[in-house]
Amino acid sequence: MFRTLASGSEKIEIYLDGKPVPVPAGISVAAAMLQLGALPTRLTPVKRSPRAPFCMMGVCFECLIEIDGLANQPACQVEVQSGMRVRRQCGAGELAS
Repeated sequence: MFRTLASGSEKIEIYLDGKPVPVPAGISVAAAMLQLGALPTRLTPVKRSPRAPFCMMGVCFECLIEIDGLANQPACQVEVQSGMRVRRQCGAGELAS
């Protein structure tokens, strides 16, 4: 699914919360956010508790995020693409400001 990367691998640019950031090509959105220290990935709907990637295999749903305008995407299951727009979520698909 995702490529194994050596250091010095190709970088691409994605937009995280509207800001351009370079990330290695071939990794998941969750891995990119972890590498960037961009946590939490979302806040829970009821208590607004911070959440971050946990299982990294699409089971826990802790890394749900908006990707290219679609809310509730599992960041650990989506490979970064050049120009991708990623936004953290606050609640059930409601966007954080």
